[in-house]
Amino acid sequence: MSQPTHLWLREETKQAEHRAALSPAVCKTLLDKGFKITVEKSAQRIFDDEEYSAVGCPLVEGGSWKQAPKDAYILGLKELPEGETGPLEHRHIFFAHCFKGQAGWKELIGRFEAGKGKILDLEFLNDERGRRVAAFGYYAGFTGAAFGLDAWARQVLRDQEGKGPTQYPAIRPFKNEEALIAQVKENVQKAIQAQGGSGTPPRILVIGALGRCGSGAVDCARKVGIPDEQIVRWDMAETSRGGPFVEITESDVFVNCIYLTSSIPPFVTQELLDAPTRRIRSIVDVSCDTTNPHNPIPIYSVNTTFQSPTLLIPSSNPLSLELMSIDHLPTALPREASDAFCKDLLPTLLELSGPSPLQDSRVWKEALELYEKKVQEAA
Repeated sequence: MSQPTHLWLREETKQAEHRAALSPAVCKTLLDKGFKITVEKSAQRIFDDEEYSAVGCPLVEGGSWKQAPKDAYILGLKELPEGETGPLEHRHIFFAHCFKGQAGWKELIGRFEAGKGKILDLEFLNDERGRRVAAFGYYAGFTGAAFGLDAWARQVLRDQEGKGPTQYPAIRPFKNEEALIAQVKENVQKAIQAQGGSGTPPRILVIGALGRCGSGAVDCARKVGIPDEQIVRWDMAETSRGGPFVEITESDVFVNCIYLTSSIPPFVTQELLDAPTRRIRSIVDVSCDTTNPHNPIPIYSVNTTFQSPTLLIPSSNPLSLELMSIDHLPTALPREASDAFCKDLLPTLLELSGPSPLQDSRVWKEALELYEKKVQEAA
């Protein structure tokens, strides 16, 4: 009789990361199906430790996955702890951010090869149609649009008060979606009113509007009260002619939600931003291909954080311009985002049962084959 599949939920060490790769509700389902689950304690996770122990998960100290049984799957979301260089011997399921040529990708893969471990990347678990089985895209777009609109409103209000540009304040997770929408809606309405009789709702351009991420951005704009005629939805048909696109600078807010797979012309350039007719004040790069050599928004080179959410982009145009490039935006709504993601991931996790899941399950077999392909590319 085969041993039960062992999932080990590690604590997240990325600053301000409050989401979880396993929710207590999903853990309960997996336990009922015969899985073994170990949960590392975490003070910053949106789910309390007691929520996991209540459904039957034993708790262990954070970071103890390094001593986990060799047959355990180490499950997490974001990067492994910074500054470590040793070999990795477990099978890790997480967003590794190393399969598209990102900075440090060869070094990370080298650590797994040295320890004979494996990366089963959450970003590349796809169904039969090639669509990701689980993703945070919807809430990434939703929160990205929210903060982009809020940044626009704050800039308008500063201008009306005769104050100079300042960067967006530190972001703390919101209790729920309603609280986030209430804040943004209030500030946007204040900004519209502050512009007097000529005040109009901001024009928001979403590129990648047909995907999960883009649909989240559009839904957020609607909930904030932006009329449909002020929400511009672009996807591959509109961008097929190739950038740069002056329409971006003619909008007030631009939210980039594309999934980059190859080299494309830039969407926006410094020359467009310097133009005297430039109107845009707020850019949110939800896609965050910051270190990708094909980044379609090549006007910045670092990711922003929840503590320092935006960059002020220099320009000869007197209008201030903020850019947000936080690579884990959904953690601003950690409970909703985690619940939705874990529910979608559950059917694929269930396929890890059995004696040879990495061979018997198409999804996991393809994930392993992709890792082995990247090992060869890194050699």
